[in-house]
Amino acid sequence: MVGYGQEEQQRRDDRPATIDSIDVVRDYRPILADAVKIRRSPDMSNKRQYQPKLTYNILDRKLDINTGTKRLTIQEMPFTRTQSLTNNYVKIGAGNLGTLLGEVYLSSDYWVDTRLGGYVKHLNQQGTLEEQKFSSQQIGVFGRTVLGPVTLDGEAGFNRYGTRFYGVVGDVDGTSLNLSPAKQAFNDIYFTGELTSNVDEQASDALSYSLKADAYGYSNAYETRESSVALAGYVNKQINVFNVGANISGDFTSVKDASYSLANHIARANPYIRFQGPNYNITLGANFVAEFGDSSRTNIFPSAAIDFALIPQFAHLFGGIDGDVNKTAVRELTKENPWLAALGGSNYIRNSVDRMYVYGGIKGNAGATFGYKVKAFYRRIESMPFYAIAPGTPYVFNLIYEDGENASTIIGLEGEVNVRVSEVVTLGGKLNFNEFDLQQQEEAWYTPKMRLAANARFNISDKLYVDGEILIQGQTYGLVQDTNVDLSGYAITELGNSGARKTTIPSFADLSAGAEYRATDRIGIYVRLNNMLGANYERYLFYPRLGLNVIGGVNFSF
Repeated sequence: MVGYGQEEQQRRDDRPATIDSIDVVRDYRPILADAVKIRRSPDMSNKRQYQPKLTYNILDRKLDINTGTKRLTIQEMPFTRTQSLTNNYVKIGAGNLGTLLGEVYLSSDYWVDTRLGGYVKHLNQQGTLEEQKFSSQQIGVFGRTVLGPVTLDGEAGFNRYGTRFYGVVGDVDGTSLNLSPAKQAFNDIYFTGELTSNVDEQASDALSYSLKADAYGYSNAYETRESSVALAGYVNKQINVFNVGANISGDFTSVKDASYSLANHIARANPYIRFQGPNYNITLGANFVAEFGDSSRTNIFPSAAIDFALIPQFAHLFGGIDGDVNKTAVRELTKENPWLAALGGSNYIRNSVDRMYVYGGIKGNAGATFGYKVKAFYRRIESMPFYAIAPGTPYVFNLIYEDGENASTIIGLEGEVNVRVSEVVTLGGKLNFNEFDLQQQEEAWYTPKMRLAANARFNISDKLYVDGEILIQGQTYGLVQDTNVDLSGYAITELGNSGARKTTIPSFADLSAGAEYRATDRIGIYVRLNNMLGANYERYLFYPRLGLNVIGGVNFSF
C-alpha cells in the first residue's frame, strides 16, 4: 500500500517588503457594486491614497527616498498584542549644495474606524550660481473616520516655497541685467474635506453620493493674492441595468495684485445616464459650464464614454468625447514656473477652453505583474497659456495666450506600463508625444513634444533596496520679446520685424538613483544622487537646474 501526505509549500510572503508595497496607515475603501462604480480610465501614475503623499515643491529632482517599516507579518495574539506596530517615523539628511532635510510623520490607529495624523517637512538647497537658493516647508494634519453609512476624511495644512529670481541674463554688451536677484516666496494655506457614502455591494437599487469642499489662500512675497473655495458633489442611482446621476460643482476664485483684480468663478453640471453589461459600459451625458464674475460665458459640451472588454481582465477598449473650461490659476502657474511677473497690464488671467477632446485606446493587465495603457487623443483648445520673457526685466516671465478665430489643435499619444518582473525587480514608465497646430504662436513655448519618465526598483536583499529614475525631455522653445537681451549662447530665429526671437532649448536627460539599508527593523540608512549625469540643463530660459547633488541620512520608525 502506498500512502500520500501533503507537504506545506514554503511561504514566499514572509520577506520584508519595501514601503512601496504597503502604507503603514491602512486605507479604508468602501466597496461599490459593479453597476454603481463610475467607470473611468485609470491613471497609473496618480493613485489616491489615504496617507498623504508628501512632495517637495522645488524645481530640481526630488531629494526623496522611499523609507518606512517592513511589511507587517502575522502576529500571534493569544490574549494581548505581543509587538507594537509602528505608524510613525523621523527622517533627517544632509548633502552637498548646502542641502538639509528633516521630516516627521505621526499617525494614530488607536481606533479601528478612525485615523488621525500629521506631518512636518523641511528642505533647503543652494546652487553654485549667485542667489540660486531654494527652500520648502510643509506642515499638515489629516484624518478619516467611518460613520456607518458614510465616510468622512479631510486634510488641512500650510506649504511654503522660497526661491530667488536668479536668472543669468546679460545685455548685448555683456552687462548683467540681473545684478540683485530678488527674493520670492509662496505661501499656501489649504483645506480639503469629503463625505462619501458607503454602498452595500449586494444592493440592486443602490444610491451613492459624495460631497466635497476645497479651499485655499495663496500669496507671494509681493502683492499677489489668490483665494478659492470649491464645492462639489455627485449622486448616482442604480435602476436595473441603468445608472442615472449627475456631477455638480462650483469654483469661486478671486485674484488680486497691486494693479489687478479678477473674480473668476466657474459652475458645472454634468448629468448622465449609464448602461452597464457584463463586458461593456456606456455613458451618455452633457457638460454645462458657466463662467461668471468679472466676465461671463456659458458653454455646453458633449460628454460620452465607452469601455468594452475585448478580453475580460486582459484587454479593454475605451474611448470618449468631452469638453470643459480649464481654470487658469496663479497657484498652479507659479508651481510650474515660480518666476512669473506681477499681474496687470498685458499680464492677465484667462481660462482656456477644450472645445473638443476625443480620445481612445486600449488598457489591461496580466494578473498583478503587468499593467498597461495606450491612449491617443485629439484636442481643440482655445486660449492656451504660455510663458514669454518680459520686456525690460528678462529674468521674469509674462503670460501670453494662443488666440485666433479658430481653436488650436493638439494630437497626442500616451503610453504607460508597470511591470513586476519578480519579487526583486519592479519597472514602470510613461511616454508622451504631442503635436501642436497653433493659430497665432510660432511654438508651444516651453512645452515639450516628447517626454519620457521611467523608474525601477530592486530589492537586493531583505535589508538593501535600490531604486532609480530617468526623465528625458525633448527640445523646447522660448520666446524673447526684449531686443536688448544677449542670446549668443542659444540657437535663435528672428520672428518677423517685431524684434521677437525664438530660442531653442536643448533636450536633456536627468538620471537619479538611491539606496537604503535597513540596519534594524526601525533604523534605516539611505543615500540618493540626483542629476547623476551632471547636465547643466534649463527648463526655463536663463534658469539652469542644479548639477549633481547628493543627500544621505537616517530614518527611524516608531
